[in-house]
Amino acid sequence: MLNVTKLLRAEETEREAESKEGAGLSPGLLRYAPSPAPAGRKPIVVWNLTRGCNLHCLHCYTSSRAEPDPDELSTREALSVVDDLAAFGIPVIIFSGGDPLLHPGLFEIAGRAADRGISISLSTNGTLIDETTVTAVKSAGFRYVGVSVDGAGPAVNDRLRGHPGAFAEAIRGIRLCRDAGLTVGLRFTLSKNNVHDLPGLFDLADRERIDRVYIAHLVYAGRGAKIAPRDLSAAETRKAMDLILARAESAAAEGRPVEIVTGSNDADGPYLHMAIARRDPALAARIHRLLLRRGGNSSGVAIANIDPQGNIHPDQFWTRRTYGNVRRGPFGRLWRNPEDPVLSGLRDRERLLKDRCGACRFRAICMGSYRVRAEVIHGDPWAPDPACYLTDDEIGITPAARELASTQPAVE
Repeated sequence: MLNVTKLLRAEETEREAESKEGAGLSPGLLRYAPSPAPAGRKPIVVWNLTRGCNLHCLHCYTSSRAEPDPDELSTREALSVVDDLAAFGIPVIIFSGGDPLLHPGLFEIAGRAADRGISISLSTNGTLIDETTVTAVKSAGFRYVGVSVDGAGPAVNDRLRGHPGAFAEAIRGIRLCRDAGLTVGLRFTLSKNNVHDLPGLFDLADRERIDRVYIAHLVYAGRGAKIAPRDLSAAETRKAMDLILARAESAAAEGRPVEIVTGSNDADGPYLHMAIARRDPALAARIHRLLLRRGGNSSGVAIANIDPQGNIHPDQFWTRRTYGNVRRGPFGRLWRNPEDPVLSGLRDRERLLKDRCGACRFRAICMGSYRVRAEVIHGDPWAPDPACYLTDDEIGITPAARELASTQPAVE
């Protein structure tokens, strides 16, 4: 993810990152860890504990449903995985789903992770949070709760989430978490179905005193693949990004503490850099340094996923590619020695990227963005990300460079 707020505070963010790196800590610069990961640095794990969910969102990347899969990891198995992840040195686990609150062992599993020194976050639809639940969330050691909504009000949200009343229930959960002293974020996935609600989402965050607004681009996975035609056009994406930047700048100027973050499209970094460069070259230069430190997309490098059955993937969207299963081997061994050549290629992907991505002048700060979108649309994991919204002129494409990049050898 890309923290737009921290980009705008580039000088402060650089000092913070340098201080943490000097102390041997992960800088937490623009997301939880940079990419490419330095030797010895371990990935953040997004752990989809269950596919069970009480909602039926149109864009759900796990195609979650009411009943969990019968082969999901048991609580006992998951506790053993936590011990394995802690021994390997995993710094952060983001518990997701489905809705992880439906997993009967969530709080025991999360509490075990916190006790082992792992930072834990919760990603939920918020509708299941009541007074008892929020007490358990806090007691388990969660400090951050991200609540997904698909609209600024019930009309859009409840239609896209497949559940009348979902918006009101999510807001209730947000308020309970906020009032309990937890850091709370709104999570919103952009598409043609809801982009018109984006201004209202920021207004909602202001009214409810939300700590973070996370705007995700659509990834073509699960049910999200079925609505790929509803992804934003390049012009629509640029308009949305201009609004996001304007809202972040306004919040910064007014001293409001909300953090504004984007995710699931690493073209955001170059786009924001170019937007700032047009009016503040000095700030743009600092932002470029931060983006280089961040390093672009980190699937399979600084991000890992464990699905409900224990399979390990390069991120939570790319479940076709698997490193192995935690039931059959320790996470660290499987993660370090992928047999799939595409997974190995992710750690040296800059030389494998083709066509526009291969010839792009922003390769080092984007790394080709999401390879799963390239594979879904083009059938080639090293083809251009179809969701890139930058023009050929902006990314420095020449016909000769594009032809050369298109001849890169395939890795299947």
